[in-house]
Amino acid sequence: MTTDASTGGTAGPWLVAGLGNPGPGYAGNRHNVGFLVTDLLASRLGGKFRTHKSRARVVEGRVGVPGVSGRRVVLAQPMSFMNLSGGPVGALRDFYKVPVERIVVVHDELDIDFGALRLKKGGGDNGHNGLKSLTKTLGPDYFRVRFGVGRPPGRMPVADYVLKDFSGAERKELDYFVDRAADAVETLIVDGLERAQSTYNS
Repeated sequence: MTTDASTGGTAGPWLVAGLGNPGPGYAGNRHNVGFLVTDLLASRLGGKFRTHKSRARVVEGRVGVPGVSGRRVVLAQPMSFMNLSGGPVGALRDFYKVPVERIVVVHDELDIDFGALRLKKGGGDNGHNGLKSLTKTLGPDYFRVRFGVGRPPGRMPVADYVLKDFSGAERKELDYFVDRAADAVETLIVDGLERAQSTYNS
């Protein structure tokens, strides 16, 4: 039996859930940045998302150096709407038998400037409906990769802001920041939270 030194538990897959809303109408929204990051991670793995009975799309592969630091990973995109994300992610947790200490959630964060990252384990939902649903299902102690989208301008309602596409100026830098977030996810899984925080927390 092999063990995973980064978690202290029996080796098994990590589950990385990128949050968003399904369908092409939402694809470029700020709320869907979790999908953008997991799309890039899937591309790095050379895999394509397939439909899973959990009401999510999944890709399986490995991150890190094969045979040295390689970690099994399941990338997931819930096909429920954002506020019901806990159902599909909980079903995947049960199917793949993933403990909460190997679950990573990638999501948009209003209280961080655009493109900045904050990685942490546990915490509240800060009014984020996707996190609220996940915490109800998983408990609060999963890892979070928080991708800053900034606060809405003026009196624009938060719901309208996160369901709008990134601005033209933001899109010029978006690929760079998504790439950096994907790097952060891989570092978290392979090298642990402390290393990932010291490298990527802006």
